[in-house]
Amino acid sequence: MIEHLTERTFLFTTQAVVFSILSFVFFMYYRTFKRQYVGYWLISLVSLTATYFLKAIVLHMPHTLEVDVELVIIETLHLSLLFSFLFYLTLGVLSAKNKKVLSFKQTCSFIVFIFAFSVVLITVEHTDSFNHFYLTVSLPSFIFGCIFFALATLLLFDKNSHLSNRILMWFFFIVGFRYLFYSFISIVALTDLWFPTFEAFLVFFNVAAESILGFTLLVWMQGAERLSALNAINRAQYLGEHDSLTGALNRTQVMAKLSEKISGFASEHKKNNKLAVFLIDIKQFKFINDTYGLKVGDYILGEIAARLNSSVFLPVAVGRLSGDSFMFVIEFEQQSHIDRAAQHIHELIERSYRFEQNKVNIQTSIGYCCYPIDAVNAEDLLQKANLALHHAETNDIATVGFEGGMQAQGRRLLLMKAALLSALKNDEFVLHFQPQLNLFTNKLEGVEALVRWQHPERGFLMPADFLDDIEALGMHNEFDNYILTKACQISARLFDLCKRRVAIAINITAVEFQDVQLVTNIQKLLEEHKIPSKYIELEITENVVMTDIERAMNSIVKMQSMGIKVSIDDFGTGYSSLAYLRKLPIDKIKIDRSFIAEVATNDSDLTIVKSMVDLSHGLGKRVLAEGVETIEQLNILRNLGCDAVQGYFISKPISEAELVRHLTKK
Repeated sequence: MIEHLTERTFLFTTQAVVFSILSFVFFMYYRTFKRQYVGYWLISLVSLTATYFLKAIVLHMPHTLEVDVELVIIETLHLSLLFSFLFYLTLGVLSAKNKKVLSFKQTCSFIVFIFAFSVVLITVEHTDSFNHFYLTVSLPSFIFGCIFFALATLLLFDKNSHLSNRILMWFFFIVGFRYLFYSFISIVALTDLWFPTFEAFLVFFNVAAESILGFTLLVWMQGAERLSALNAINRAQYLGEHDSLTGALNRTQVMAKLSEKISGFASEHKKNNKLAVFLIDIKQFKFINDTYGLKVGDYILGEIAARLNSSVFLPVAVGRLSGDSFMFVIEFEQQSHIDRAAQHIHELIERSYRFEQNKVNIQTSIGYCCYPIDAVNAEDLLQKANLALHHAETNDIATVGFEGGMQAQGRRLLLMKAALLSALKNDEFVLHFQPQLNLFTNKLEGVEALVRWQHPERGFLMPADFLDDIEALGMHNEFDNYILTKACQISARLFDLCKRRVAIAINITAVEFQDVQLVTNIQKLLEEHKIPSKYIELEITENVVMTDIERAMNSIVKMQSMGIKVSIDDFGTGYSSLAYLRKLPIDKIKIDRSFIAEVATNDSDLTIVKSMVDLSHGLGKRVLAEGVETIEQLNILRNLGCDAVQGYFISKPISEAELVRHLTKK
């Protein structure tokens, strides 16, 4: 008996040492890689190690039918450790397979349940050896068998199967069968003479099986890290070729694919094959990000890429070149195919986008060129498609194909951009001011700021010489902010010199007016220069308003809440009607000079101006007429009830120094 005990003790102690070493290896892995499943398996192996130590201890304890407190405690602890081993083994498998596992609170609750369940099994029917055996051996064996079979089934149907996965699956099947078979045999053959021999065999089977399990988990862990490294390499390679946000090809790869396609045509001597390269740009995408949030903007970009990739035109390549710019390449045979493709792209992208509670509609500009008609290599095709896109955006045209003269225009714009940036940096722009006369008081009611460029080589340039280029280059934000800052600086200087305030009207472009930062920027300027808000007036064209009347209304309301007045400039030249003025909380409309030029000689113009004045007054808006150049025009406007006028008859635009002299007159 002593020899038997010594053999068992040596066996269990050896296993405890082996699993202690294995647990240490798992601990080092966990500390290095911080994998959750490794942490679960570490706890599982530690629990198994503790059971072997307890088995070695129990062999030296006397067994009686009377309740022995120490023995009950050890048996309860042993059973709890076995359940903990299985519990954390299961959690580790689920975590390794990216399945949802229990939270920390749930895990702690389950451990408490395991301990309580073990206490019940050990203490109930403790004096009845047969019932005690069924509760402490047969029932746990049945539970173990079911769980091992469940784990084996999970691994059987796992899509990402590998060698260690299959080894573990078969291990779980075999061990599950062992526990279920033992649970059944222990009930029907407990008193048979051969049963103790069978139990002795299972002791060695368990030792071998658990050793195999430990090293299989180790192999799994090493294989998982190797697979993780391979996935990381593949992911890096994918990101090196694709845009991480949309999944479309990045600029480098789409250009490489385009070059490869062109080379294929050349090597196969296919002279009749043609390619159309479309560049697509989303209009006012910054506004979408600012209004709906970056999450919505990212969703839209991803959806655009998906729609383009699934196009019925079967694109050769789809790539994202920059923030909101995409390339779409197709093969074609006839020019009509290009026209249909362009229309198809507009329909694809301009279809509504729904994200959570948001419904977003967008518009696009498209520029395209063709191989081999316009260029025969990828870089030239991209450049010429970009020139066509720039022409489309500048002229607000939906789709533009490349034409020969665009290259010269592109080079001129590049030179102009450098000159404009230099002018902004060197403060070469100056403001002149055209007085506005109040017809009821015959006094100055404000001035309109008009920009001039003191060019170092070309001399004094009027707005017509550079404003179109600023619009074409998309430099609205920088230029408008520059003019706003300069106007506020001059307003502060006028007050310091003349001790008088005068309202300054400043023209704002559509892009700047829709910028969510406009209100904040103006507020900072007013605070910095200590200017009351009523002395700054913003002028916007009616087309800016009519593009998105709801957005314009929100912006105007914000301005008015600060005390800043907003007026409609060049009214009558756009596509709106006076009926829209009822919805807009504007202060004043400015009748365009084209209606004033012949108001004294043309009855139609007189009727139109009279209608504008009457209807505007009926809506509670003040009216200012631009371009007054004769006494006859002035008298007619005064008789019509116009509130204010400006024009060369009142005063030409004057410099800051002349305005100072005017304001200091007694």
